[in-house]
Amino acid sequence: MRHGAAALLVALALAGCGGATKQPPRVAKPPHIPRLLAHSLAAQANAVAQALAQTDGCTALAHANELRDAVAQAIAANEIPVRLRAKLTAAVGELPGRITCNPAPPPPENPKHDHGKHKGHKDGGD
Repeated sequence: MRHGAAALLVALALAGCGGATKQPPRVAKPPHIPRLLAHSLAAQANAVAQALAQTDGCTALAHANELRDAVAQAIAANEIPVRLRAKLTAAVGELPGRITCNPAPPPPENPKHDHGKHKGHKDGGD
């Protein structure tokens, strides 16, 4: 029986060695911006991008200034995490300076319609 008790003690000792589960290292939570604010800022950034895609620099510049002001207000209201403030402020702060105010090109002209008075056609219908 001594051998049985010794074997049990060895088994318990071995089970205790390395049997403990290690906790994974803690990862810091990512910064959080309230969902509604994030959607609003994203919509404003998309408005800037859309105006630039349409080569409407003046509208893009106006939207960029609005975005910059919205970020400043969100920071003042403490809605932007401290870890994101510097990068976000720098990005939206320099954006208006990178946009040139040039008006959108005029829409393409439609061919003029002369309401049935085409060349070679006579009024009165022969």
